[in-house]
Amino acid sequence: MKSKDSMIIEKEIEKKQSLLHRALDLAKVPIIISLFLTPFRFLLELAGLPEYVIFILGLLWLALAFSVYWGIKLYDEKKAYLLLLGGLIIFSPVSRLTVVAAWWLDTRWEIGTHYGQYFDHWTQTLLNHVIYGALVQIIPAFILGSITIAILRARKSVSKGPNDIEN
Repeated sequence: MKSKDSMIIEKEIEKKQSLLHRALDLAKVPIIISLFLTPFRFLLELAGLPEYVIFILGLLWLALAFSVYWGIKLYDEKKAYLLLLGGLIIFSPVSRLTVVAAWWLDTRWEIGTHYGQYFDHWTQTLLNHVIYGALVQIIPAFILGSITIAILRARKSVSKGPNDIEN
C-alpha cells in the first residue's frame, strides 16, 4: 500500500508531466510552420527580394501571432501563463534551428544572404541564433500573450451579470 506522501508526490509529477505535454502540444504547429518559414524566406532572399520586404516573414512575428492565439485559447485555464511560457520555451529555440541551417548553407557555399553576414563559427551562430534569438522571441511574445490573457480575463469578470456579484 502506498503512503499518503508518495501518492501526493505522484500526483504532482503527473500534473507537471501533463503541463509539459500540453506545452508540447501548443508548440507543435508553430514548430512545423517555422520549419518551412525560414527556408521560404531564404529562397525569397535568393530570388533578390530586399530584406525589408521579407522581414514580415520572420520567426518573431510568428511567435507574436501564436502568443496572442494561445492567450485567447488559454485565458480561462488555471495555469494559462505557465502554459504560454512553456509553449514559447519549447517553440522558440527549436524554430531557430532552421536559421542555423540557413547560416551553414550561406557560409558553406558563400551565397551572400543576410544569414551568413555576422558570424564566423558554429559557437557564435548557436549562441546568437538559438539562445539569444530564442530570447528575442520569448520575451516580447510572453508579454503580448500575457496581456491578451489579462484582457480576456478582465472582460470575462466584467461581463458577469449583476446576480453573479456578491454585495
